[in-house]
Amino acid sequence: MPIAILGPTASGKSALAVAVARRLGGTVVNGDPYQAIQGLPIGTGQPDASEQGGVPHLGYGVLPLSARPNPVAFGAQVREWLSTCHEPVLVTGSGLYLRGIWDQLCDLPEVAPALVDRVRRWGTCLGTPILHRFLAVVDPDRGSALHPNDSARVQRALGLHLATGRAPSRLLNGQEAGIPEGWRVLVVSPSRERRRDRVAARVVAQMRAGWQEEVARLVAADHAADLFALRPLGYAAWMAGGDSRAVQAAVVQETQAYAKRQATWFRNQLSQVPVWDPDAETLETALERLGIL
Repeated sequence: MPIAILGPTASGKSALAVAVARRLGGTVVNGDPYQAIQGLPIGTGQPDASEQGGVPHLGYGVLPLSARPNPVAFGAQVREWLSTCHEPVLVTGSGLYLRGIWDQLCDLPEVAPALVDRVRRWGTCLGTPILHRFLAVVDPDRGSALHPNDSARVQRALGLHLATGRAPSRLLNGQEAGIPEGWRVLVVSPSRERRRDRVAARVVAQMRAGWQEEVARLVAADHAADLFALRPLGYAAWMAGGDSRAVQAAVVQETQAYAKRQATWFRNQLSQVPVWDPDAETLETALERLGIL
């Protein structure tokens, strides 16, 4: 019976997944498309050897930088990884990609790079809130589901609309959302204050681990275009340069906003799923809620 450990970035879900997998003799399986990309171990938070704790991990750093994951195709890849494991423990913070993993989305059409670039230029010139207003006109359902400052999802939705002429919400709708039969699921959910502190501490740790140098190496190796196309969290700020303290503050703010959106999605879309606060509850409590103890 597969297990899914969900939650916002820096919540502690990866550490919990390791503990659960160790308890079951299982494997941690990555469900984050960015952590699946090669060359981005620090900035995307791929667990290093010490964080893996001797537990088998699958799906980290295995796709080329040229990959352009989408929820449907990446979901199929993750299901393949899950099928090869004994006692798999899935970890992801993306609600959309989780639905792809659970095969709850329609097949999404490819969006031509020229359209992606066009929408990105609009975002740069006009700002995400203006693009969000346009999205709300062409697709009120998708517009109401997205925050006006959620640039990545707003741009993705507009790209789908331009490529197909259809409402993105219709393309994203598939099977009924919810927990598939046979899954045990837990959402890792620190308090709002602790979530913000955790994000700030994680960004500091990433900087000390060499995130800025990681970005510089990728740019020197002519991967700037790949990074702009992938848009992993925080990388654009480091590529833009400037005072490192100012960049750090911007990355912390961007990541905190992203973590807030993740927490909101899990709270609203999976309200029936038990939650666990890693700062206020014991590991045994998490295991009990998963039905392991």
